[in-house]
Amino acid sequence: MTKLLLIILDGVPYANWRRLFGNLEGWVEHGDARVWKMRAVLPSTSACCYASIHTGVPPQVHHVWDNADIRRLDFPDVFSELTRAGRKTGAVTHSYWSEFFNRAPFDVVHDIEYDEPEGPITHGRFHTMKGYGHANQMTPADYDLFGTLTRLCEAKGIDYGILHSCTLDSMGHRFFHDCEEMDHACFALDATLAPFIARWRRAGYEVIVTADHGQDARGHHGGTTDAQRDFAFYYFGTAEMPGREVVLDQLALAPSILTRMGVPVPATMKAKPFMVP
Repeated sequence: MTKLLLIILDGVPYANWRRLFGNLEGWVEHGDARVWKMRAVLPSTSACCYASIHTGVPPQVHHVWDNADIRRLDFPDVFSELTRAGRKTGAVTHSYWSEFFNRAPFDVVHDIEYDEPEGPITHGRFHTMKGYGHANQMTPADYDLFGTLTRLCEAKGIDYGILHSCTLDSMGHRFFHDCEEMDHACFALDATLAPFIARWRRAGYEVIVTADHGQDARGHHGGTTDAQRDFAFYYFGTAEMPGREVVLDQLALAPSILTRMGVPVPATMKAKPFMVP
C-alpha cells in the first residue's frame, strides 16, 4: 500500500530549483529521483493554487480569487477522499489549508493542533504567520516543520502527509530571486530538507517535492509569465510517469495522488492523472 508525502516549498521559480537545489538535483543525477516542470493555475496566487492542488479544480470553479478569500471549500479533495477510504492523513502547513479543507474560520487555540480520526485531516499541525509583512516574515523554522511531519509519520502512522513552507516565497517577495540572499536561502533549505527525505524514504514513503507557483524577477506571482507559473516537480517513487519533456498540469496533481494511493478519483477532478499505480 503506497504511502506518500507532498512537500510544497512556496514560491520558487523553475530555474532556481534546477540551479540551486544541489541535493535534489544530486538525487536526480544518481537516479533516485526524477524531475519535471509543472505549471500553476491562473491566477498563480498562493491561496488559489493551494485550493487547486488538493481539489483538482481551477479557481474559476472553486472561486478562490486571492489570498483574502479563505473559506471552507465544498469540493471533494485529497484529504476527504483518503479519509473516506480509511487512510490516515496529516498536514503541517499554513492555516489556510485547515480552513480550506477542515473548518473555517481558523481558531488559533482550537485548530493550531488537532487529532481527529474522522478527518478529513486526521492529524493537523498549523501555523498562521500572523503579522507577516515585507520586513517581518513571521515564518517558522523549516527544520521544525520537517521534524513535525516526521513525528506524524513515525508516531501517528499517517499514510499521506502534506508539508507547506512559505520561507522562500516570503524571502523572494522581499529580496527577489536573483540575489545572494536567495541563493543562500535555497541552498540552506535544500540542505535542511535532505536528511529528512532520506529518513522518509527509509520509512517507506514516496516523496514529492515541489512548489505552488513560481516568482518573477520583481518578486511577483499571480500572473501569466513562465517565471510566475512554472516550478519543478521532484518525485521519489516508482510510479510510471510521463516523459521528462511533458509539462505537468497542477490540476492533475490531486487525481494523481489519489490514483497512486489506490483511491477512487471523484468526478469533480477532471484532469487526467499523470501517476500510474
